[in-house]
Amino acid sequence: MEYRRLGGSGLYVSEITYGNWLTHGELVGREAALDCIRAALDAGITTFDTADIYAQGAAEEVLGEALRPVRRSAVEIATKVCLPTGEGPNDRGLSRKHIMESCHASLRRLGTDYVDLYQAHRFDERTPLDETLIAFDDLVRQGKVLYLGVSEWTAPQIRAALDLAGELGLRSRIVANQPQYNMLWRVIEPEVLPLCREEGIGQVVFQPLAQGVLTGKYLPGQPPPEGSRATGGGRAPQFISRVLGDELLARVQQLRPLAEEAGLSMAQLAIAWTLHQNGVSSAIIGATRPGQVTENAAAAGATLPDDLVLKIDAILGDLVDRDPAKTARMMSVKDSWSRGPA
Repeated sequence: MEYRRLGGSGLYVSEITYGNWLTHGELVGREAALDCIRAALDAGITTFDTADIYAQGAAEEVLGEALRPVRRSAVEIATKVCLPTGEGPNDRGLSRKHIMESCHASLRRLGTDYVDLYQAHRFDERTPLDETLIAFDDLVRQGKVLYLGVSEWTAPQIRAALDLAGELGLRSRIVANQPQYNMLWRVIEPEVLPLCREEGIGQVVFQPLAQGVLTGKYLPGQPPPEGSRATGGGRAPQFISRVLGDELLARVQQLRPLAEEAGLSMAQLAIAWTLHQNGVSSAIIGATRPGQVTENAAAAGATLPDDLVLKIDAILGDLVDRDPAKTARMMSVKDSWSRGPA
């Protein structure tokens, strides 16, 4: 395993982050989840990502249980706040009330006194930005949070937060961004990445495998393989079904010779591609079995020649999406949390 600084901060994270979205507490049972986390630790992964909304808190509980035997200072735990955790009007968003209550609930579920990275899961237009930033800063001052981040914020939203934090004289600032990013979905490239590189904000990217599409297991003209996420329960099929077109799947199969040329599996190639991009600190992987963790973690430290990266771009061509104006993420349903109670 290789390790990188999280943006311009002094925190080092593993190039591969283990995340439990759509898995722990939802797609896989407790024992399988624990086995996957143990495999991540065995592979040298030290950074673990979760959120209060994942499996209604069960994902945090499983992660906390699995990491309990591990020396706390040996791992970096990241979680998130914003999306609905209940039916009440204050059970969502980035108000001071929800941030404080959610942080304390996450700490209880994780079984820890602090989290290394606390992230705003979405931008909240209903709450004054200064209220959000001051609440986060207070958590840092209290020692319950070490570093701050955001997820799926636009460049103007990140810029506004940075400027306002400076005006307010806050000690803490955003050092991490967690966007969706992979060979096919590159909407952060025109605006978010340049801003974050300039401001020392590291990218901890999710869906580097495009929900398994970039592993090559989905073949054009054929039904999804039995046991894959596209045929499973939970929300995964909603995300995958949006991109299972024959044209895209045929292009993905053209990447297979490039993976072989690099001595990598298709999954490792996709992960290595994200880590090759300037400004990326870590790539988040998920798993339903330990073998997937071991294989994907092996992408750490892989180097891709520039000519191979150019070949990838040539193959995917017009299927790559770089439109920063898009608010809906590929393979996701429209966020509805903000509509909430009037």
